[in-house]
Amino acid sequence: MSPAVAQAPDQRRSDQARAYDARRKGEVLSPRAIEARVIPTMKGYEYLGFDLDFSTAVYTLKFMRDGVVVWVDVDGRSGQIIGRTGN
Repeated sequence: MSPAVAQAPDQRRSDQARAYDARRKGEVLSPRAIEARVIPTMKGYEYLGFDLDFSTAVYTLKFMRDGVVVWVDVDGRSGQIIGRTGN
């Protein structure tokens, strides 16, 4: 397993700009719209944040409960949950 590498501030800004541009163009839903659909379905879980894979337009939301991490994959175009990993 390779060590985690932190993104440079310029790379994070670039990712944010790409996400903003994709939302503006209507290619993906906003993170807030995705969160509004998914978080209410995860009662009892702590929401930790999300990632967006630009190449597939899939959001991965991260939750935790009782020390167990759960990832929920969501189609960024439709907002539909397409997968879940963990308990």
